[in-house]
Amino acid sequence: MAQQADLHTHTKASDGTCTPTENVRLAKEAGLAAIGICDHDTIAGVAEAVEAGQRYGVDVVPGLEISSVADGQDIHVLGYFIPYEDPAFEAELEKLRETRHERNRLIIERLQQLGIPITLENVYKRKAGEGKSIGRPHIAEELIELGAVATMEEAFAKYLATGAQAYVNPPRIHPKQAIQLIKQAGGVAVLAHPGIYHDDQLVEELAVFGLDGIEVWHPDHTEEDRQRYAELANRYGLLKTGGSDFHGWRGDEPYHGELGSSNAPAETVQQLRDIAEQRRQLR
Repeated sequence: MAQQADLHTHTKASDGTCTPTENVRLAKEAGLAAIGICDHDTIAGVAEAVEAGQRYGVDVVPGLEISSVADGQDIHVLGYFIPYEDPAFEAELEKLRETRHERNRLIIERLQQLGIPITLENVYKRKAGEGKSIGRPHIAEELIELGAVATMEEAFAKYLATGAQAYVNPPRIHPKQAIQLIKQAGGVAVLAHPGIYHDDQLVEELAVFGLDGIEVWHPDHTEEDRQRYAELANRYGLLKTGGSDFHGWRGDEPYHGELGSSNAPAETVQQLRDIAEQRRQLR
């Protein structure tokens, strides 16, 4: 079997349930050659994962997943081989997390207006530590704890998903700005799970703008999606990546995909690394 790389996983640094070390261990157990650590708007888990990768013999790709908005819809842009030890880059991410915090505050306010005794303080107690990213899954966990809903799925369907009772989406950066932020830092910008956006016109617009790659292999993509985005990537000369979007487990079920269930060929890692190295030489 050809070696594989799961280039999209999350940890406790954002809304995953496993530590960065646990993600790397699971990658080793799954027989993967490489794993991408791509938490939401934060690089807080990368250093631990890199150290674990050295111990387990797994190539760890330093990454993140930036939240952006286009035409009122959440669009996520993955950044690979980002400078995770650069204070200036971390300062830019802090600005993104401030927007995320404002969104959390507004969601909590709406939930309170609906009669649910939820507080921002109790949600944030679930995530301690500098640079960690808090979002809707943590609010969902608190809703379950309060008995307002029974499951994560119910929390999102009733309150947190697009169009639900407590959904809000304050102004965020456009995906083009996310691409620029990643590339200016010397990283590689890849559009995450385009199949869930149902907006291929935007995908092509971002490809023309300067996107480096497209996440072709993802648990939420159908076979038709995979073929369509592989063809689109080939048409624009973009890299094709893939990942499970692993967030750990909620109960007995994996949240999004099981780690290692959706991958890219291992040689994709070197392709990403080459682009990043060339980009940094030109800075």
